[in-house]
Amino acid sequence: MKQICLIGGKLQGFEVAYHARKAGIRVVLVDRNKDALIKDLVDIFYCFDVMEEPERLIGISGTVDAMIPVNENFDTIDLLETIKDKLQCPLLFDFDAYRVSRDKSTSKKYFRSIGIPTPMDKPTHPPYFIKPYCMSSSIGAAIIYDDEDLKGLDPTMLIEEYVEGDVLSIEVVGDGEHFTVVKEAKVHIDDTYDCHMVTPVGHNPELRMVAYKLARGLKLKGIMDVEAIDSPQGLKVLEIDARFPSQTPTVVYHSSGINLLELLLQAFTEGVQETFQVPENNYCIYEHFLLKDGILLPIGEQILSMGNNYRMLHASEGIEIFQCDGEYNAFTVITWDKDQKKAEMNRKKAHEMILGITEQEVI
Repeated sequence: MKQICLIGGKLQGFEVAYHARKAGIRVVLVDRNKDALIKDLVDIFYCFDVMEEPERLIGISGTVDAMIPVNENFDTIDLLETIKDKLQCPLLFDFDAYRVSRDKSTSKKYFRSIGIPTPMDKPTHPPYFIKPYCMSSSIGAAIIYDDEDLKGLDPTMLIEEYVEGDVLSIEVVGDGEHFTVVKEAKVHIDDTYDCHMVTPVGHNPELRMVAYKLARGLKLKGIMDVEAIDSPQGLKVLEIDARFPSQTPTVVYHSSGINLLELLLQAFTEGVQETFQVPENNYCIYEHFLLKDGILLPIGEQILSMGNNYRMLHASEGIEIFQCDGEYNAFTVITWDKDQKKAEMNRKKAHEMILGITEQEVI
């Protein structure tokens, strides 16, 4: 049985651990937080700071088949780049692509250099969409409807035209020469611009070609997701993230049968094949809820990241429920089936389960 080491124990770590379980891969976690969110979802947990004990991480590398950073701590990522040649297993990460993707100004320049459509910078009239240059898309993002509200804005913030339309996401995995584009998904955004639900969408040739072109231009050796707005004026790419994402890979898995962790491992071993087709067309609903006063309220994933334990509450065919302990009584519900109607029926059952178990005070 293969074994993989995760460096980081929050939502990205949960996503990789989830796919590892589906593939029969054991999971080792390294995190400096003794209350790491996914500590009870892994096989082995080492609590230490890799910045302070890099030699310990190098030692662990000799006991696993691969390592993958699943955090957004820039200092940690930079350290991993300096020790990658000392590791005794592959590090499933493209540092060059990550440097482009983590700086939104740099990535937008890259988009324009290869003719990828993207929202206009510094439009002349509102509404404006503002976001930090180097954080996840939901953190610090806002719509500004008045020029007065731009006064006093942090000068490092990016100001773009506000583009209406569905937010689409797609992953691509590359081995440096060949690139596999997987399944399209719709990212459902709440009032804080955070994702509370992901569902699959139909074949989008333009989005698939854009993802391929972006990966090829970076000579991607690793995984990257592409986020874009499907607007009335056409597709406009918002950002790329050259790291293992959260949420969307699970929708890819249940709707297409593709395990992105297995595909990523292949990219660093035997390589991947170029493909634009997905083998299945099932339906999956991935969503987060807050339970308050007997009502399930949709919430963004950032609330879950504040928890101190993520655990499986229920698993059956077509239904999985995870509970997040912490300040908020939060749940992740994953439901799927051959078509949308059956998946929606499973979703209803899952909601009833959560409310029923809570009423019995089992949680």
